[in-house]
Amino acid sequence: MNAIYNFKVLKPDGKKESLEVFKGHPMVIVNTASKCGFTPQFEELQQLHETYKDQGLRVLGFPCGQFNDQEFHDQKETMEFCQKNYGVNFPMFAKVDVKGENADPLFKYLVSEQKGMLTEGIKWNFTKFLIDREGNVIKRYAPQTSPLKMEEDIKKLL
Repeated sequence: MNAIYNFKVLKPDGKKESLEVFKGHPMVIVNTASKCGFTPQFEELQQLHETYKDQGLRVLGFPCGQFNDQEFHDQKETMEFCQKNYGVNFPMFAKVDVKGENADPLFKYLVSEQKGMLTEGIKWNFTKFLIDREGNVIKRYAPQTSPLKMEEDIKKLL
């Protein structure tokens, strides 16, 4: 079993969920923020979800407020904002740190598997990781990369 499936993540209701529930599915894992210049990427992430969910793709969003405090402090506000403004219905999880000593273990693992262009750590909101059906971290995409630019890579994994 691939290491990614060993991670447990917090759902917005505070319950833990194992990433093993996504075993056999390609995934896009992204750190999100509700008040960022890249926030409109939620629209394209939702589009990828709608287009490819029946073929197995899972988009997983992890709110993060580490970059200029661009996320709501209240989890409920985050969930309502994403649904109301972008129609997000792909899985969103509890707010996490993605860098530093308190970084969520999942994100420590992701950056260890796919380092960035200039630095290992995550530098901003909407850093995206593509995971194959076997749980391998295949590729990392910069915050400014449109989620739709991932589409060809996603299709190869379906």
